[in-house]
Amino acid sequence: MSERHPIIAITGSSGAGTSSVTRTFENIFRREKIQAAVIEGDSFHRYDRLEMRKRQAEAEKGGNKHFSHFGPENNLFPELEALFRSYGECGNGKRRKYLHDPGEAAPYKQDPGTFTPWEDLPADTDLLFYEGLHGAVVTPEIDIARHPDLLIGVVPVINLEWVQKLYRDKNVRGYSAEAVTDTILRRMPDYVHYICPQFEHTHVNFQRVPVVDTSNPFIARDIPTADESLCVIRFANPKGIDFPYLLNMINNSWMSRANTLVVPGGKMELAMQLIFTPYIWRMMERRRRSIGVL
Repeated sequence: MSERHPIIAITGSSGAGTSSVTRTFENIFRREKIQAAVIEGDSFHRYDRLEMRKRQAEAEKGGNKHFSHFGPENNLFPELEALFRSYGECGNGKRRKYLHDPGEAAPYKQDPGTFTPWEDLPADTDLLFYEGLHGAVVTPEIDIARHPDLLIGVVPVINLEWVQKLYRDKNVRGYSAEAVTDTILRRMPDYVHYICPQFEHTHVNFQRVPVVDTSNPFIARDIPTADESLCVIRFANPKGIDFPYLLNMINNSWMSRANTLVVPGGKMELAMQLIFTPYIWRMMERRRRSIGVL
């Protein structure tokens, strides 16, 4: 952790909804005039799309049915921790982008599914912002979770997570339901060993819970709307959290435990704004003091 060069990390599995949380933080950064060095978790995959497909096919021929993007063999965990450490110490490091689709790839004149070259982070940023799969991974070799000053988990209940992934991959990326189901099954061991354990390290977790039937996510035709869900917000350390203020500001919210706030699904973004804006104020105040700017 670093007062001079703070780090915020959003972690959650594919289809969990981390990108919507990122939009909320982008709004906060814009309003508060904060310059963030943005890191996309997909850029720390080890292989581009074609190479990953090739290696997956080889793994399956060798009897490995659980070759996935979730585990350490297909990600640059040491490099990600090195970036967090370097930024926390000096405010610098290197990043690249993973180009998901033709729209992202066109400005770089590259094919979708490839990486841009590594480049230095912009100079004089206020903080580093990471969004991806592995912002809180801990293994015997690396401990990424110890570096962020604010670590947030986005964790829909499992059936909702699968509904969201199925909907996105079928309707946005053009995959068949069978292909998406195969991906879910292939990733399950790494999901259990490398995704779920991260949420014991997060400072705040947001878990979206549908209030409609998602008992068979593989036949769902659409994603439950915000009004058809609740958001469970768990604070690892509730000390200093002004729960009466939050309950007053968010209609129909309540406390389910001493460290857990429940809000209507449609109020999740408002809750994030109310919770994290003071976090960021304090973070920036500590940064100004550390660099001698009052």
